[in-house]
Amino acid sequence: MRHQFQSPAPPHSRTTLVLGLYAGMALLAIFIAAWRGDPNVFAVGPHNDAMWGPPLGLALGLAVVVFCRIAAANWQWAQVLNRSFRDVLGPLTGRDIWLLAATSSIGEEMLFRGALTPWLGVWLQAAIFALLHIGPGKRFVPWTIFAALLGVALGYLAMATGNLAGVIIAHFVINALNLRQIMRDDSPAMPLLQRA
Repeated sequence: MRHQFQSPAPPHSRTTLVLGLYAGMALLAIFIAAWRGDPNVFAVGPHNDAMWGPPLGLALGLAVVVFCRIAAANWQWAQVLNRSFRDVLGPLTGRDIWLLAATSSIGEEMLFRGALTPWLGVWLQAAIFALLHIGPGKRFVPWTIFAALLGVALGYLAMATGNLAGVIIAHFVINALNLRQIMRDDSPAMPLLQRA
């Protein structure tokens, strides 16, 4: 049975809301970084290893997507979570998915890994990141827990590479591919062990 929510906002107002939200996060990140004396929000930590960030970010993103697909195929909590996201988000076009994935990955990574991680540390920024990912109801608790764990992984990746390239790529891959999957058909998933 589908849960009843208010109708999603019209596409134009939803796009404006998304752009405004993540632009606000990016501006807040710049202000925090400038306030703490390091206005370059894209540089994290004492060194910058631009070569390893993108491939490590891509690998992390794809690993998370594979885990999410396995979870949705085998565990009811993940199937309920996916249906709940479909209900809350409403139908998303390919353009909507791309826009949401791009703006969220840039805005959130600038704020959490770029501005907050060097200041508060990996674990505290991950806790705040998890608080941002609290959904309407108990069925979203796994999403909040997952966001906390991912916040830690992304924080360590940013610190290890010294920049945001890898974490932005990871975040984009996770959001883009998972949103595409969530928006697909509503048919019940078949456990992996039953597939031929």
